[in-house]
Amino acid sequence: MRQPKLSKLELQILEALWANGKASIREIQEFFPEPRPAYTTIQTTVYRLEGKDVVRRARKISNAHIFEPILARDVARHRLLDEILSFFGGRAQPMMAQLAEAGKLTLNDVRELEKTLEKLELKRKQKGRVKGNAQ
Repeated sequence: MRQPKLSKLELQILEALWANGKASIREIQEFFPEPRPAYTTIQTTVYRLEGKDVVRRARKISNAHIFEPILARDVARHRLLDEILSFFGGRAQPMMAQLAEAGKLTLNDVRELEKTLEKLELKRKQKGRVKGNAQ
């Protein structure tokens, strides 16, 4: 199933739900800094997210519906990253060059990334050895 694209406001609402677990429309609105979007804007957007099967109504307290996220944060991040990478032909290098030129990527970031890549490579090698020993 193709996953729907999410707007900036939809992602901000999801961020509020990921942070709180469950929340009413009013609680989601209060998550935003001033000036906050209107209550009806948040309500409409939450209902759209519900239609996209990204959030669901967990329960009802009096007149307030309590919503919870269905979509996990890491899944949303992967989708967004894939979408961004598509602007760079699916390659990370041009994107990283753009980030560096914009001052958003530092040498410390690159060093941390190298450490992460080395750990991932080590894990892959260890998994390869385990599979090789099992055969």
